[in-house]
Amino acid sequence: MGTATGTRALAEFVASLRYEDIPPAVIDGAKDLFVDWFASALAGKGARPVVALDQFATAMGPGSGASEVIPTRGRTSPLFAALINGASSHVAEQDDVHNGAVFHPGTVVFPAALAVAQAEGSSGRELLAAVVAGYEVGIRVGEFLGRSHYKIFHTTGTAGTIAAAAAVARLLGLDADRTQHAFGSAGTQAAGLWEFLRDAADSKQLHTAKAAGDGLLSAYLARSGVTGARRILEGPQGLGAGMSSDADPARLTDGLGTRWTTIETSYKWHASCRHSHPAADALASLIARERLSHDQLASVTARVHQGALDVLGQVTRPTSIHQAKFSMGTVLALVAIHGGAGLGEFEQHALGDPRVGEFRERVRMELDPEVDAEYPRRWIGKVDVRTTDGRAFSARVDTPKGDPGNALTRDELLEKAVRLGEFAGAASGDEVRSVAQRIWAIDGERQVGFLRSS
Repeated sequence: MGTATGTRALAEFVASLRYEDIPPAVIDGAKDLFVDWFASALAGKGARPVVALDQFATAMGPGSGASEVIPTRGRTSPLFAALINGASSHVAEQDDVHNGAVFHPGTVVFPAALAVAQAEGSSGRELLAAVVAGYEVGIRVGEFLGRSHYKIFHTTGTAGTIAAAAAVARLLGLDADRTQHAFGSAGTQAAGLWEFLRDAADSKQLHTAKAAGDGLLSAYLARSGVTGARRILEGPQGLGAGMSSDADPARLTDGLGTRWTTIETSYKWHASCRHSHPAADALASLIARERLSHDQLASVTARVHQGALDVLGQVTRPTSIHQAKFSMGTVLALVAIHGGAGLGEFEQHALGDPRVGEFRERVRMELDPEVDAEYPRRWIGKVDVRTTDGRAFSARVDTPKGDPGNALTRDELLEKAVRLGEFAGAASGDEVRSVAQRIWAIDGERQVGFLRSS
């Protein structure tokens, strides 16, 4: 990349990336991530922020358009489709995550890329290349911003604007100069604060909606000649300077073009905040190994990294189902009492089962030096339990289910997708399977059309 700044290097990468440059394994991984995202978008149907954005689009946008609204089968402009689908795919807490960036790329990249591909008549190959561009850029921006950024800012809302801009810039065929301007416009709009967790507010879905929409807006503006800051990431008054105390510009170009971060991305098996997954896996393995029941557990200590304390520590007594997904005590209670922390368990038991509330009081989190030192590169799960008769047990999980080293098979991915599609009544199992098969062959489509019929 020579002496180019990180922002410029990323712009050059996006502008020059072609489908033929991408290894087959990365293309296959992008298709799997597409299936996973599509199902998550279905699962947001009927959620309050999704309905509100849909109503906003109806009031402010066109009555129909070239881009589809996944949960409702609606049609609207690319901008409003990106907004609604970005919100909808971040409701169920089952969308993908990149561990090292602590970033959910799918929920910002796919809404923007699919909406634009449909509007511009792009091919399946062009769509896949754009998606990979978005993942590769957004993940590196998340890694660049570092741990200090994540303590205050929701990285998916901030780095997500750049990721979405990268994907749309690739679809629009912007050269490196205009892609760099798109990054500048996207970065100056980047936002998303964790404070919403304390109030059980709906802001998390607004973060992803706006990241997808603002990235799309930025790329279209750049195509029309609107300029943006050339060093929006590493400049003295850029994102790193304003939003991080440990930003590392070297991360922006780490292995760019050879290290494919798209296939480093993890799938979420539990329907909760990713920070709870390692401990949930560890507790499930301990219960199975020792053949314990929930009422035998007098106390549970989850040994966690600082990021888990920063995010999950804000939720002590959840007042909504979505807030319960950020409660370590609730997640571990569902695992111990109901055998899992999936969509059904949260809907049926997270707030209404008194045993869950009682068990939650037995759970605490403690900072573990080993776990914290490995984070975010590795998300290790450790739990210690003490039983009612005084016995003590421990368990650990080094690779949570869904991570690349413990990946979901395509059968498991499809099983998860069907659950998500059926959860809110957005799609039948047969329809989900049909769309999944189409996505797995989408590089053969000359023009990406609607995934769902009206």
